[in-house]
Amino acid sequence: MGMTMTQKILADAAGLSSVKAGDLIEARLSLVLGNDVTTPVAVRVFEEAGLKKVFDREKIAIVLDHYTPCKDIKSAELCTTARSFAKKHQIKNFFDVGQVGIEHALLPEKGLVVPGDVIIGADSHTCTYGALGAFSTGVGSTDMAAGMAMGLNWFKVPEAIKVVLKGSLKGYVSGKDIILHLIGLIGVDGALYKSLEFTGEGVSSLSMDDRFTIANMAIEAGGKNGIFPVDEKTLEYLKGRTDREPKIFSADDDAVYAQTVEIDLDTLESTVSLPHLPSNTKTVSQVKGIEIQQVVIGSCTNGRFTDLKIAAQILKGHKVADGVRCIVIPATQEIYMQCIEEGLAKIFIESGCALSTPTCGPCLGGHMGILDAGETAVATTNRNFVGRMGHVDSKVILASPAVAAASAVAGEIASPDDLKEA
Repeated sequence: MGMTMTQKILADAAGLSSVKAGDLIEARLSLVLGNDVTTPVAVRVFEEAGLKKVFDREKIAIVLDHYTPCKDIKSAELCTTARSFAKKHQIKNFFDVGQVGIEHALLPEKGLVVPGDVIIGADSHTCTYGALGAFSTGVGSTDMAAGMAMGLNWFKVPEAIKVVLKGSLKGYVSGKDIILHLIGLIGVDGALYKSLEFTGEGVSSLSMDDRFTIANMAIEAGGKNGIFPVDEKTLEYLKGRTDREPKIFSADDDAVYAQTVEIDLDTLESTVSLPHLPSNTKTVSQVKGIEIQQVVIGSCTNGRFTDLKIAAQILKGHKVADGVRCIVIPATQEIYMQCIEEGLAKIFIESGCALSTPTCGPCLGGHMGILDAGETAVATTNRNFVGRMGHVDSKVILASPAVAAASAVAGEIASPDDLKEA
């Protein structure tokens, strides 16, 4: 029986010639990730278990991104715990204020992920690294502690859903629209403990940032992971970032899939997710005119440079609508610098946006843009659950950077084409 791409990576990491869905395996880890929220819990488990050292100080990454710069005493205490642990164990890949970025944008940027890696992270959106042909998945802080000590983790080998992408994207339609459309098709539990494996000729037309966005939100369909084939764009992205050799795997022709979903990129429209589930999807043309009070452009889903560049192109020459707050958050320091060097920062500020240092911030209701009761935000983030960005009576509408920027100018849900018509 043939194996999927994910199954081949897991078999290799487990030292096995083959695996099948449902098998329980112990796999070697390429990287263990934690942030300022989850690392302190893992540290407590690590120390209470009497563990004295980490398995490899170069294969652990700790990124202080969720509440930093620290918003209150509690967040400061969490960061102190993480800093102390990183110093004690000489963690090489420790990123603090001034060097930090949103973890799932930062790690690929720093060359810490290559194809064929097996990565666990105490954050659900660790599945982002599947864009580079790696197996990556979110775990709890206890698993993070065990991974830091042993360099191993138990997995149940997942079934897979084959997502066939046909054609190519048009206009302002992007990877965010693809993944929102897919979640709308299969539901928030449609890929529960399954691998979302993207394939088809449409993959080659997607930028790496599109792929990062899509893989990032695999968890919003319940997926164990999302993964893309390794191609020329993948290898080009890796150039200059790492000297590690990638391990390139591809699915067998006779691989078994639980389901196949086809998406025609030629006809795909700009899509949003209305409150309070990512699966509550509509095309922008169906919901234009919904009034908003806030726009957030950033996050581990859509805070990369191409995301901000398209937002700036739409905002240029316009002003954020009266009564709307637009917050722009570059995902890393490098992206922040690019925004300055290429004039995007000037466009954002002149348009009336607030430009933030890299942080998860409002995405999880942390800081930098908490909503009050009755307020509605359009956000390029990944979740719109009840109370996700603040008050339980607030609302979050998920959208692409293009739709978010156009909506900021219009003061309501809008597409970039609406601004041209106006």
